[in-house]
Amino acid sequence: MAFHPRGLVAALALFSLSGPALAQAPAAPPKPPASPEDERAAFVRSHFTKYEVRIPMRDGVKLFTTFYVPNDASPQKRYPVLMMRTPYSIPPYGAGRYPRTLGLPGFEKEGFIFAFQDVRGRFMSEGEFVNVRPHRDTKKGKEVDESSDTYDTIDWLVKRVPHNNGKVGMWGVSYPGFYTSAGAIDSHPALKAVSPQAPIADWFWDDMHRHGALNLQLAFSFFSVFGKPRPAPTDDVEWKPFEFGTPDAYQFFLDLGPVANADAKHFHGDVAFWKDITAHPNYDAFWQARNLLPHLKNIKAAVMVVGGWYDTEDLYGPLRTYAAIEKQNPGIANTLVMGPWPHGGWMRGEGSSLGDADFGFPTSATYQDLVLAFFKQHLKGGPDAAVPEALVFEGGANRWRQLDAWPPKGTKEARLYFQPQGALAFQAPKAAAPSFDEYVSDPAKPVPYTQDLSPGWSKSYMTEDQRFASRRPDVLTYQTEPLEKDLTLAGPLEAELWVSTTGSDADWVVKLVDVNPGKVPGWTKEQEQSGEHNRGAQQTLVRGEPFRGRFRDSYSQPKPFTPNEVTKVRFVINDVFHTFQRGHRLMVQVQSSWFPFIDRNPQTYVSSIYEAKPTDFVRAMHRLHHTAAQPSALKVNVLPALDE
Repeated sequence: MAFHPRGLVAALALFSLSGPALAQAPAAPPKPPASPEDERAAFVRSHFTKYEVRIPMRDGVKLFTTFYVPNDASPQKRYPVLMMRTPYSIPPYGAGRYPRTLGLPGFEKEGFIFAFQDVRGRFMSEGEFVNVRPHRDTKKGKEVDESSDTYDTIDWLVKRVPHNNGKVGMWGVSYPGFYTSAGAIDSHPALKAVSPQAPIADWFWDDMHRHGALNLQLAFSFFSVFGKPRPAPTDDVEWKPFEFGTPDAYQFFLDLGPVANADAKHFHGDVAFWKDITAHPNYDAFWQARNLLPHLKNIKAAVMVVGGWYDTEDLYGPLRTYAAIEKQNPGIANTLVMGPWPHGGWMRGEGSSLGDADFGFPTSATYQDLVLAFFKQHLKGGPDAAVPEALVFEGGANRWRQLDAWPPKGTKEARLYFQPQGALAFQAPKAAAPSFDEYVSDPAKPVPYTQDLSPGWSKSYMTEDQRFASRRPDVLTYQTEPLEKDLTLAGPLEAELWVSTTGSDADWVVKLVDVNPGKVPGWTKEQEQSGEHNRGAQQTLVRGEPFRGRFRDSYSQPKPFTPNEVTKVRFVINDVFHTFQRGHRLMVQVQSSWFPFIDRNPQTYVSSIYEAKPTDFVRAMHRLHHTAAQPSALKVNVLPALDE
């Protein structure tokens, strides 16, 4: 509505008459300065034009896509496209509604065309959603997978988005990381750079299981929300978390009983993928089809794989994705970045600490600067980003290392052998007579994986002080003497256990722990008096891995244990890069439950643990043997010091 001139005169007259009174009125308080988040949101809203489109795929299904073009884009100033595909929605929906950020920190001001897409069957996109849709190496006619959907999307974008420069980059964290990896296969010629971050690589291993043992708390919590059906396209993005009714996750899942009760008590048949999980307890064709690793071929784009050493969801994914791309695509630029982060922590925080571990400085900025330089180089013709083959954070010493390979070259294989009286040493045991440690594993009182009681899975348990566990009678603890010099472990670990059980099935959990000296060097009385946390004698978890014993010969064909028969169990544990400083001890803990992160093994062999009955859950005595003929050990890779 226009303001009439006469109204303006009247308003001025009123202002002059009321001047003295107004002069005496208190001044309005100054507005608080805008936060960096508010400034970033204002920049996005004022510097980009938003478009919403539906892009047709080769089979006719249309995928909902939004893209944001810098307002100064022109035929003389063209920008590359930076794309993310996601099953988690791309809000806010509506051409006039803008998100607060467009992704990676610093990228908005640098200038890109940002594109986001609801994947097939999610939110506003048409079609049927398939969890970790299997890849087809050979596609006929209108057959589709995530690689073809990415190709068709990029082809549309570079032909239709105004003022793009013909170059496309792709990135995503977690599930979007999987879509990034899949999109790089047989990639579109315009795709020049990709960054799969915490990508799902093989869904039997990422998120869902650890060596065949179900990630109960994670899978239940995730699919109770994400697994709800979407019968038609919708812009309703309200996530309604599951109502646990208690903050105590340990008690909730103990009260749940056998895994079969989850659907009967809580999901009522509405979560389709939960039924898929429980219908496929072994690594069968269903899971094998969801292994993307053998298909990561014909990648022409530069690659930067990003992961976190303390990522409880997807640590397997980035390590195996990097290795598979390196092996199957010789000659391309392929980089691994691994920092001291939980899942997506490089995006969500400064990365200076996690749980009971302090890294000494903000670590996320190193990644954020590098990934921006990476995309600038490959999409905008920027300077050489000087990206190393591997940029990895060395825990314990708390420093970044640039390496020309991962695992690093020059490591030496060694074994840490379990000894009587809880000793741990590089020398093999010599005893010929029976020698073992034993404990009672009771499914009614499983060992907790964390002291955190929150219903959602813990984000910091991977660096948690393990004294709460080592003091339990059902946890075996072995440790070295205080180290005389620094010891650096780099690369995968492998457990080699000689075990026996009175039951017919069992899980084995192996944890690598860094034990501080009782008096931490440099600790002062002033720090103690100020209330600062004293880390003396802290047992910090470095890596933990469970193994479902029935899969000791094959993940596809399980078999029971013969009661009281000594059996060798071997399994690989995800990579570490950690220095145990002199004066510290190296500890290994062995137990048979890690609850509720891992579901309980009933310890009675049944064809499917997901169909176990309450009567199948029994106490069992487990033994870990350590003799010359049965030398239980943890195989490690030692990185020699420069003076060795």
